[in-house]
Formats: sequence, C-alpha cells, structure tokens
Amino acid sequence: MSAPANVAILGATGSIGRSTLDVIARHPDRFRAYALTANTQVDELFELCVALRPPLAALADARAADTLRARLAAAAVPTEVFAGAAGLVALAQWPEVDAVMAAIVGAAGLAPTLGAARAGKKLLLANKEALVMAGPIFMAAVRASGAQLLPIDSEHNAIFQCLPPRASSGLADCGVRRILLTGSGGPFRTRSLAELAGVTPDEACAHPNWSMGRKISVDSATMMNKALEIIEAHWLFRAPPAQIEVVVHPQSVVHSMVEYADGSVIAQLGHPDMRTPIAQALAYPDRVEAGVPSLDLGRLGALTFEAPDFARFRALALAYDVLAAGGTAPAIFNAANEVAVAAFLRGTLPFARITDVIEAALAGVPAAAAANVEDILEADRRAREAASANAGRRFARSA
Repeated sequence: MSAPANVAILGATGSIGRSTLDVIARHPDRFRAYALTANTQVDELFELCVALRPPLAALADARAADTLRARLAAAAVPTEVFAGAAGLVALAQWPEVDAVMAAIVGAAGLAPTLGAARAGKKLLLANKEALVMAGPIFMAAVRASGAQLLPIDSEHNAIFQCLPPRASSGLADCGVRRILLTGSGGPFRTRSLAELAGVTPDEACAHPNWSMGRKISVDSATMMNKALEIIEAHWLFRAPPAQIEVVVHPQSVVHSMVEYADGSVIAQLGHPDMRTPIAQALAYPDRVEAGVPSLDLGRLGALTFEAPDFARFRALALAYDVLAAGGTAPAIFNAANEVAVAAFLRGTLPFARITDVIEAALAGVPAAAAANVEDILEADRRAREAASANAGRRFARSA
C-alpha cells in the first residue's frame, strides 16, 4: 500500500478545518494531518497538536506562536511551530505536503493559498477570496506549476462534479449553456426590507441550513457569498459572466447545476454538510466515506427554486459590475465587504447598510490594472481605509 497523503490544513480550527479533520480521521490509511495552522487560537491548535501529533503547525500571530511552541515543548509534543504570514506560506509549500486545504477566511488566506498554487500542490480551495482578489494571477500560477485545483465551496464543487473532465480547458467545447449557482437566500429571504434595519449579528449568523463561521454566515444573509462565488466561478471554470446565473433554493439540497446545449440540466444533490465536497476533493478521482447520511428524497418532499431579488440582494448585481470592471475592482469589492461585515458584527453598522459601504468603496476607490500581488494588496489597503470611513457615516438610502 502507498503511504497516506500528507495534508496541510490552513485554518484548521475553523468549521472547514474541523470537517476536514473529521474526514481524515475516517481514513487514516489514505490521509494524514501533516501541518495545521490557525490565526490566534492557541488553545484549540494546542489540543489538535496533542491529539494528532502533526510534524508542523503555524499561527499567524507571532506571540501566539511563541506560546504554542512553549506549551508543546512542555507537553513533549514534537510539532515544529512556525509564525506569521511567512510561516503559513512555508507550510503551504512544504516539500512533504501532498495536499493543501486552503480554508483561511478572507484576504488573509491569499498569500499561503497562492504559495500552495505556485508550489504545484493538490490544492483544495475553500478560500474563495484568493480567486476573487487575484483571479488572473492565481490561475496563472496554477497553470504554470501544474497544481491540481479542486473547489471546496459546495456550489463550485457541485459544478465541478457536473462538468466533464475536458472542461478544465474551458466550457466552449463542452456544450455548456449555463452554470446555475444555487443559494439558500439566507435567514432573511422573506423578511421585509423595513425589518432588516433591526437585524442583530446573532440573527444574521443563524443560517437555516448550514453551520458556518460568523463572517461567512453574514455573507450568506446578504448573499455576498453568492456574489463572490459568481466571480470565483468565472475564474475556476473559464465561464463568461453571462453564462453564470444564481438561483435561490431554500432547502440547500441541490448544490448547483450545469445546463447543456441539448437542454439537459445536471445537478449535484446532497445534505448541507461540507464533509461531502471535502471528501470528494481529498479522494479525487476516487470516492470515500464522508460520514454523511444518505439523502432520503421521500422525506424531503418538495424542492423549490426562485429567481433572486436583486433589489434585496444588491451584492449580486455588484458582482457582475466588478467582473466587467476587472483589474483591482474585485479586491476592492472583497475588502470593503470584510470591513463592513466586521463593523456589523461589532454592532457599529446596521445590517441594511453593509452593501451601502461596499458600493461607496467601489465608487470612491478607482479600479486599476493588477499586474502583480502588490497591486492587489495596495487596492485592498485603500479599500479598507475607504470602507472604514464609510462604515461610520450615515447613508441616504433607507433601510
């Protein structure tokens, strides 16, 4: 038998990281947790290192890394600890690492995810922001290194499963008419616009179907997650924006669909459990047990679909505008959203104003050409400054 594949998990203490570790634990003959990273979560990463004994670990925060290093030494755990952004990149590119789960949320995940792509790893992409911010640069790195890129977002993983293998070179010769991205519509799909003014962070984070981190849950409530996924799908599948459509599907059972020129629509269905796409990507091209129960269609009953309300979910329209603008516009879009969501979660920005902050940043920070990562990061910085200022202002738009 061949040795287990060594897996680095960027963001091991988050929901995707935990689900990845669950799948790995079910198949110790196939996979090994080789490197684990977190941001500042010393206690959680310490417990994982004690339990799993990975050779490598890293914390983005240098002081937290020092604490972890001392605690592991006292516990006689031989895990080598790295620190800072450079440490995360080093683990993503480590020679003995076979596969990298890129599950760091937000712009913070760009550098290590891009590092894994440049190193030619089997890259399991859960960090959508890396593609949103730097799509052309990221995909060029994948092609240059020969990295194997496998999407983890349930929607993009579903699309990947519904496309033929030759689609990796583009959709033009595959007979694809449309990519249909499904989204639940979040917890406020039927709530009146007037009621959204009083939405609390806890309400926004109470997703009806999925168990996710707070930032991603808020993105689902605004459908910003779907806006980012439109941009991500454009780069992943070389799909023109006109071929990418969003369909609201409250049950979150159909994870996405692909329509072909002959009228066929192929869908991927499953429970709303991230272990399914994680297991699919980890074992690809094989299939393994993920710990997810069988789907009982008889008990599910009806599955419903509806067109998205672009007036309610303004981020969806902005995604197409951002794709048309190109350059640094997607980085500005993403950065402004991260700032606005953080302000909302702190209680300093009303939920109904999140998209206002994003629109103001897009209007106030001109998009420019993006020749390299430095251009992207500079646009990200400027957008965060503008969004931080905008988040403290009153907006004319009523809630």
